[in-house]
Amino acid sequence: MSEAIEQRKGRALVGTVVSDKNDKTIVVRVETLVKHPLLKKYIRRRKKFTAHDPNNECAMGDKVKIIEFRPLSRNKRWHLVSILEKAV
Repeated sequence: MSEAIEQRKGRALVGTVVSDKNDKTIVVRVETLVKHPLLKKYIRRRKKFTAHDPNNECAMGDKVKIIEFRPLSRNKRWHLVSILEKAV
């Protein structure tokens, strides 16, 4: 099933796992750099996404890749694709 998920169209984001306390759900914090229009400085923006982790294989601090998916619950619209780096 993971190969089918990787082939889907949609946004893919990379972030770190902030919480894995819920069953089959992880909370991923994604950081993006945005250039300020007036000051020309780069600002770090952070946003949290809830993603579906069907095998409960992620832990806090892992670097993961998530992709847009159909709504699974009220807040879950993302699906775990792969774990890029395990936490130490």
